[in-house]
Amino acid sequence: SRWIEAEPDMVVAASLRTGLDAVNQVERIKPDVAVLDIEMPELDGIAALPQLLAKKRDLIVIMASTLTRRNAEISFKALSLGAADYIPKPESTREPAAADIFKHDLLQKIRSLGVRVRRKVSAATTATAVAARVRDTSPVVPHPVASAPLVRRSFGAIAPRVLLIGSSTGGPQALMTLVAELGSLIDRVPVLITQHMPPTFTTILAEHLARTSKRPAHEGVEGEVIKAGQIYLAPGGCHMRVARQGANAVIALDNGPPVNFCKPAVDPLFMSAIDYWQGAILAVLLTGMGSDGMRGGKDIVAAGGSVIAQDEASSVVWGMPGAAANAGICAAILPLNQIGAKLVRVFSGDRT
Repeated sequence: SRWIEAEPDMVVAASLRTGLDAVNQVERIKPDVAVLDIEMPELDGIAALPQLLAKKRDLIVIMASTLTRRNAEISFKALSLGAADYIPKPESTREPAAADIFKHDLLQKIRSLGVRVRRKVSAATTATAVAARVRDTSPVVPHPVASAPLVRRSFGAIAPRVLLIGSSTGGPQALMTLVAELGSLIDRVPVLITQHMPPTFTTILAEHLARTSKRPAHEGVEGEVIKAGQIYLAPGGCHMRVARQGANAVIALDNGPPVNFCKPAVDPLFMSAIDYWQGAILAVLLTGMGSDGMRGGKDIVAAGGSVIAQDEASSVVWGMPGAAANAGICAAILPLNQIGAKLVRVFSGDRT
């Protein structure tokens, strides 16, 4: 709460010890964003979540937990129950690097998700259990707004042979929706995904993707040959790139520094895929904060490939897809529930 209170554009509305306190006081405090710890006395985060949302339907909830498999599973359940996002807590804030990353990510998520509130009311607030409010006169993370109609390009003339997907905030839910609609398309082309997510969380996400798509899905493994019929997910803590090995495309894991403040990042996947598939690439940018994937998307389009972005209305945060849309590199900007059908048509030869 001290970090939030120190920000000029935020105010802590309340810092509460238990989930029960949060449920009992949410109607009085009227927070806009709540950071809810999974592990709390009396009433834990997953039990408090539906009660909070029942009392304040427009409450934006960020779940916080340490990086254990149990907590990652609970975080995924929370997302399905209406939480907007999650944030992994460091084991100890005594490590300066871990504490700095956690602080940066927490404040960025509160600001980015707070933009949704700003769009709904003229005097906005943002909050946490820890509960924070964004002051009316404060600057917020810029939300891409087009001053003119967004430019759409034609789809590339080259038939795509691989599907690349990048996502961040709101991504797990969006990915589940999308892969469920791809069906047999996955049997015909490899699907490579980078979701901004820490270790353990990506392991569980891959398991959820496999169950939802009814196709094999797993974290990418160094040196494995990329084949149609498989979903490859960038493992938490590593960039996933594509490399050439003889006649094959293979997974190359990169433990280098963060790109666009993210690791894994979308740009390394998009850019490296061009070396093998050239313009035979169709890339999708789903909901997420920041602009990761936009530079790689530009390179894909320059090589002859195509980019589809999720539209603003269906995105939790229109950062990544908004950056691509405003850069004029997209062949289509669509609601989430239309992207799957469009991909099936494009891979079937309809590139109108």
